[in-house]
Amino acid sequence: MSQGKRPSTVTPIAPALEVDDASAVNWSDSADVVVVGWGAAGACAAIEACSTGASVRVIDRFEGGGASALSGGVVYAGGGTPYQQQAGFTDTPEAMADYLRHEVNGVVSDATLQKFCDDSVANLAWLEAQGARFDATMPDHKTSYPPEGKFLYYSGNEVVPACRGERGAPAPRGHRTVAKGQSGSALYAALRQATLRAGAVPVTQASVRRLVRQRGADGQSGQVLGVEVWQLPPGDPATLRHAELNRQVARWRTFRPGKAAACRVEAAKIEQQVAKPRFIRAVRGVVLSTGGFIYNPELVKAHAPHTRRGWPIGGAGCDGSGLRLGQSAGAATQALDNVSAWRFITPPSVWPKGVVVNAQGERFCNEQVYGATLGYELVDKQGGRGWLVLDGKLRAQAIRQCLFGGLWAFQSLPALAMLLFSAKKAATPEALAERLKANPAKLRASLDTASAAARGECADAFGKSPDMRHDMGRGPYYALDISIGSPTFPLAVLTLGGLVLDEANGQVLDAAGQRIGGLYAAGRTAIGLPSSRYVSGLSLADCVFSGRRAGRAATVS
Repeated sequence: MSQGKRPSTVTPIAPALEVDDASAVNWSDSADVVVVGWGAAGACAAIEACSTGASVRVIDRFEGGGASALSGGVVYAGGGTPYQQQAGFTDTPEAMADYLRHEVNGVVSDATLQKFCDDSVANLAWLEAQGARFDATMPDHKTSYPPEGKFLYYSGNEVVPACRGERGAPAPRGHRTVAKGQSGSALYAALRQATLRAGAVPVTQASVRRLVRQRGADGQSGQVLGVEVWQLPPGDPATLRHAELNRQVARWRTFRPGKAAACRVEAAKIEQQVAKPRFIRAVRGVVLSTGGFIYNPELVKAHAPHTRRGWPIGGAGCDGSGLRLGQSAGAATQALDNVSAWRFITPPSVWPKGVVVNAQGERFCNEQVYGATLGYELVDKQGGRGWLVLDGKLRAQAIRQCLFGGLWAFQSLPALAMLLFSAKKAATPEALAERLKANPAKLRASLDTASAAARGECADAFGKSPDMRHDMGRGPYYALDISIGSPTFPLAVLTLGGLVLDEANGQVLDAAGQRIGGLYAAGRTAIGLPSSRYVSGLSLADCVFSGRRAGRAATVS
């Protein structure tokens, strides 16, 4: 390590250990299935495997939870759930698939997409059987996350005219787990307890650093036999400190990211200095479910450097260890350059009535779209630079909504800071363009054409709903910096690409499209439903879908 370089927080991964047969290894433990990563996907895999009578070990770098426990706890579900029906909405698996086809963009086959939709009601009921609870109460306005006491909402682009499917009216499919505060911890707590009730044995504060694989005929690699795991000694003072550091990361990651980063560094140093190796045999299969790689700076730099100024979201274990373990066994990967950038501009609910423009002052997107859709257009197509332009009326309405609209602090405080302290103000579009270093003619044209559509004089160029249009004909005007790296308005990023799978059973495929014996993957470690475009709740729903699939298949490997 060069002098002054910050220590790595990334789990070191070694090439697979090739052996002639399982007897060549001194195994310290054995199970039918070994699950690597104990977030939502890993928990679902472990529960499903246990349900077949298989013995299971579930390994986690910390104490379980990962990004799932830190999430909003939203599960994308439809096709006619009890809560959709209670709220008065009709939905079918076919209508759900018709809409999702716009978001999935072929990243999984139509058959897999349809099965996901066909299984959606049953998978939500399965989550309830594990202890999660859902409800039919809905917010009054479109929002990035429902307010306290509201649990069903439009979590994607369902109500955006250009994104609607052709089968039936839009239906809300974002099912937030019932809980006080954000719901991810409640959802994961239910899955954690269900994992233990099912009989899976946890191996925590332990990192898998190498796969063990049988040497096949003619020098070819064969079945994955197990894992080499490095575990902190139970009860050791350093182990207790490691657990406390992870709790501090979860506590400070939003409000003091520098302190959270320092805690991740110290925890990684403890792992490197104190952990001891041992081998765990996987008689039938290994499931990789360690999350994405947003906390692996080298991978992000290599595959998605344009997103490095974003605010990474996920657990400290989202360092790509599962991805790299798969690669060490010859696994194929896909879409590693696809990082979801979240630029939510609602709430306040009136913000989408404004106009988003790029650095030149050109409007580039329908403002009412889901935040990840807007983020994609901003970061991938506009160089990450953009502004939200409001007039005085919209600004006043937004301030009232922030103060009295019952918003979460993480929604209202950044919005208020921008509205009151960092917005650039001008009396005319031309004067505003000068402040933004934009093209005056282009900014004027952007506002004029959007206003003409609001007055009904022409169609909206980006398909904005009539109720979301606003006449911007009179100033003053305010421009809010929505760029990636905005100091007062963080833009969240997370990785979507991963290992390529056999979609029938979740088995990992190599570069030739052949199955790797005994190796499976689930969740954001692998390609799944959200791996093209993100929709709130789709990742957790895919964790259930792909986790159960992998856990079931691994028992018959």
